[in-house]
Amino acid sequence: MASDGARKQFWKRSNSKVPGSIQHVYGAQHPPFDPLLHGTLLKSTPKVPTTPVKAKRVSTFQEFESNTSDAWDAGEDDDELLAMATESLNSEVVMETAHRVLRNHSQRQSQPSQKEMTEPEPQPIAEPPVAPSGDLRLVKSVSESHTPCPSESTSDPVPLQRSQSLPHSATVSLSGTSDPHALGGSALSKREATRLDKFKQLLAGPNTDLEELRKLSWSGIPKPVRPMTWKLLSGYLPANVDRRPATLQRKQKEYFAFIEHYYNSRNDEAHQDTYRQIHIDIPRMSPEALILQPKVTEIFERILFIWAIRHPASGYVQGINDLVTPFFVVFICEYIDQEDVDEVDVSSVPAEVLRNIEADTYWCMSKLLDGIQDNYTFAQPGIQMKVKMLEELVSRIDERVHRHLDGHEVRYLQFAFRWMNNLLMRELPLRCTIRLWDTYQSEPEGFSHFHLYVCAAFLVRWRREILEERDFQELLLFLQNLPTARWNDQDVSLLLAEAYRLKFAFADAPNHYKK
Repeated sequence: MASDGARKQFWKRSNSKVPGSIQHVYGAQHPPFDPLLHGTLLKSTPKVPTTPVKAKRVSTFQEFESNTSDAWDAGEDDDELLAMATESLNSEVVMETAHRVLRNHSQRQSQPSQKEMTEPEPQPIAEPPVAPSGDLRLVKSVSESHTPCPSESTSDPVPLQRSQSLPHSATVSLSGTSDPHALGGSALSKREATRLDKFKQLLAGPNTDLEELRKLSWSGIPKPVRPMTWKLLSGYLPANVDRRPATLQRKQKEYFAFIEHYYNSRNDEAHQDTYRQIHIDIPRMSPEALILQPKVTEIFERILFIWAIRHPASGYVQGINDLVTPFFVVFICEYIDQEDVDEVDVSSVPAEVLRNIEADTYWCMSKLLDGIQDNYTFAQPGIQMKVKMLEELVSRIDERVHRHLDGHEVRYLQFAFRWMNNLLMRELPLRCTIRLWDTYQSEPEGFSHFHLYVCAAFLVRWRREILEERDFQELLLFLQNLPTARWNDQDVSLLLAEAYRLKFAFADAPNHYKK
């Protein structure tokens, strides 16, 4: 009975207000009060009877329900919400955005073209490139990654977009290539000029902020500052500007001391097999126009032989020779004006400059190999492990491709071993490799860890072509000769963005590898 009495007392009338009553609040964040739209606020409250006759008292619960009935009144709330939504739509922002698009479009059309058209037709506004792998979420995120307008900041929080998972400057290269060749002229675009100024300011400081330099380099490094940026990001040169000249001079002297001490032993019985293999492998490298120059051949032979002698744990292994080329080409382009990196001519470079470039190339390549040396030790366990991880990763992100390869008895070692051994240098043009290494240099463990996700994104990039092949031989031939000859920086940027998305999803969740 005590409990029954408690229930009765709960609904007794009390002078205190019942908490939870929903009331409209009007202020700076709401439209003005409109009696036609907010009729619920004009409902008359039930009048208290004034007659002395003892009337039946209204239940407190019924009064509570009457006061809060607007919470369940769907019809009136719908009208109110529609009115509020209409007020929150900022027509000025919409019109301003439309005028900006039209103005940019008219400016593009007003630029003089290389070919005169007899009847010029209006060109449609360029659409963002479609991701070749078929996943449109990444490309969509580029168009969605805009600064919220004032009207958005006062409304509901904007949901997290895919582009926010990319590094600081990744969207720069997705919306526009960092390659000057693709700009249609020798002059840099305004965006590239701005990025170049940022690099120069960062490098000119007394102590370069390496973390900021990595963020800026992720989406590509402009050609004029690439040599110095690579030397800093690889750890070859210190961040302090005053210490760099002394460090360069000391390291170059040290390298030539190695040559004086070791290189004459290349014909000794203990080292002649190593030197002979290097001598055989160099002419097989690419690009041929560079490698077949006698001066370049001699430089590469010295670099590879000295490295092999000073690293007896691995010695020289086929594949290491390919890793010399990007560093050498980047450093020599500082002294020659050659647009096509595949046709660099070193004949015009002074001998003293070539000596310094040779030393810089040796030390930067050594820094790279220090992080992936297990790829080249006995039985190459690092590559074996990475190929296995690639197989498990692809089975998680695209099971159909994985089953198709497995059903036709194509093993990942048969095509991915070279991807790991040569860091995709045999699969991509040299210009694309250099752009790829811009990001590898700026990523923590880029060559050893991030490269795995690049290979996974690279394989899935050819999903449609792989699924069309129905024969083991055709599949393997396709995977070993992928059609990337016409690739440019934009293709590499999309590949890197997809690789970053995979890393973002799987790097810190190793159990995702497991089925």
